[in-house]
Amino acid sequence: MATPTLEKTADTSAASPYITVTFRIRRFNPEVSDEAQWQDFQVEIDPKERVLDGLHKIKWDLDGSLTFRRSCAHGICGSDAMRINGKNRLACKTLIKDINPGKPITIEPIKGMTVLKDLVVDMEPFFQAYRDVMPFLITSGNEPTRERYQSAEDRERFDDTTKCILCAACTSSCPVFWNDGQYFGPAAIVNAHRFIFDSRDEAGEQRLEILNDKDGVWRCRTTFNCTDACPRGIEVTKAIQEVKRALITRRY
Repeated sequence: MATPTLEKTADTSAASPYITVTFRIRRFNPEVSDEAQWQDFQVEIDPKERVLDGLHKIKWDLDGSLTFRRSCAHGICGSDAMRINGKNRLACKTLIKDINPGKPITIEPIKGMTVLKDLVVDMEPFFQAYRDVMPFLITSGNEPTRERYQSAEDRERFDDTTKCILCAACTSSCPVFWNDGQYFGPAAIVNAHRFIFDSRDEAGEQRLEILNDKDGVWRCRTTFNCTDACPRGIEVTKAIQEVKRALITRRY
């Protein structure tokens, strides 16, 4: 494809912070072709801006057909996870200057999921695995008349896994998930962990049995890809190992 170029409209003096960056994006439109192809875009951008800012410039000024997800643009919603220079990242948290802008920045959809168009993948199987682990507090008895108290120590036990934003960066970085989409995947296990180790919850055994399935926690091969990919810094591999240990010892 031809390389569209976006000229800067900001200060053009020698002191201008803008540089020319090549965004090399993997494009796919099922209405046009069954094959994906790479397309280059030349963008004038401040290296302190984010990859998401570059994608906005392309979509708004060069090619309105470019398709990607984003919502809050502040690393909270997790909707703009994509592969940037071969690694799963959030486009809204990745600065241009941090990924060698002197070379083309490659951007493609996260792996292991069906690509719908350009950088947008079908997230439904991912969310179904999340729903399957019952990611909500389950208790018995009457509705409480006051909040359920919990000690700081009990809360700390699962604090790390409460940080998940369901971006799928961990799950789509997993080689097991790439080869077999039936695997629950790291994100589902992380969200099960959050409730298995919650002292107020009463469905830990049920969740453990769900993850004891052939497509469950035992499929993990401890490659640490998931931990490296997590934009929230969750120790994903550690959480998976803790769930495995709980299955063996039935102590949690």
